[in-house]
Amino acid sequence: MTLPSPMRIREMVRKEFRQLFRDPRTRAVIFVAPVIQLLMFGYAVNTDIRETATFLIDHDRTLESRKLVDAFRATGYFEVVGRSERPLDLVRALDHGDALVGIEIPKGFARDLAAGGTSIQLILDGAESNSATVAQGYAQRIVQRFALERARQRGALPSGGIELRTRAWYNPNLESRVYNVPAVVGVIIMLMCLLLTSLAVVREREFGTLDQLVVSPLTHQELMLSKTLPVAVVGVIDLTAIALIAVFWFDIPIRGFPPTLFLAALLYILSGLAVGLLISTISRTQQEAFMSMFLFLQPAIILSGFFYPIESMPSVFRWVTLLNPVRHFLEIIRAVFLKGEGLATLWPQYVALAIIAVAVLRLAVARFPKSIAA
Repeated sequence: MTLPSPMRIREMVRKEFRQLFRDPRTRAVIFVAPVIQLLMFGYAVNTDIRETATFLIDHDRTLESRKLVDAFRATGYFEVVGRSERPLDLVRALDHGDALVGIEIPKGFARDLAAGGTSIQLILDGAESNSATVAQGYAQRIVQRFALERARQRGALPSGGIELRTRAWYNPNLESRVYNVPAVVGVIIMLMCLLLTSLAVVREREFGTLDQLVVSPLTHQELMLSKTLPVAVVGVIDLTAIALIAVFWFDIPIRGFPPTLFLAALLYILSGLAVGLLISTISRTQQEAFMSMFLFLQPAIILSGFFYPIESMPSVFRWVTLLNPVRHFLEIIRAVFLKGEGLATLWPQYVALAIIAVAVLRLAVARFPKSIAA
């Protein structure tokens, strides 16, 4: 077996860098687009709710009912956009989308509260299920805290004589941004790797330069390495840039050892490049490569634990996620950023990324001669 020639690889890498950077639009895609995407997704991908439109019906109209409403408004999670005495107005507000949450305080609320027990009605727009679920959790905590404070003022014990004290580790305020932004970093890096490499061989074929490369002294391994190394360098630069933005702009804590994350990023970028090259070898045109890239990317994101917990998926899909490099990298980056974990606990994810990268890269190299003959 002939070893790859460093000199030929160096010249091909130099050619690939020139090809990447000579077009201003390509430079913008490489360096500007990831920053813009992180800023957009960092703010947009947010399951927290603020100033949720709330319609109020207060049948009691007492000091206690007003204090309860003030407790809702003081958190910043709820904003009263309408009031009425008629339940029909609440129904109309929810039907027309003017409110996501409806609160109905019954007559005798203050009297029953003083007697030790009462209730209010919370009505949610289930069409916005994610926001409604979060709003329901906030409302339950507000009502429980309000009832506890009133019980203390009366010198009475809260219901059951037990006070529940909660504390969240790693993300004390339970901010979804702290959880989501590191994952967004991983998705953007995979997108960039796929975008730059899935078109590599196809572009050469469409421009008519693939035949020239085939008859050159380059081996298939040297050609694949020359296509991979420049994008790997770009991927590391992009990762560094958007990771710094995540830390200093979004104030996401990084509690782990940065080189630990850097090692995971190298394996992750290599796996992304391998998938992109494989797509490039099975596609005849750039349009096919784009379609194949998104055909892989969308399921990869869904099965990564980005939006939906892997534990809640059916068992067959949980097994499928083990083949997904995005899943393993998101587990690493979240653990390094938020928990400060290292190789001692994350080694299975590192091994999985290495296996995926090597296996897919070997498959792409084996597929390359067939793609030329096709």
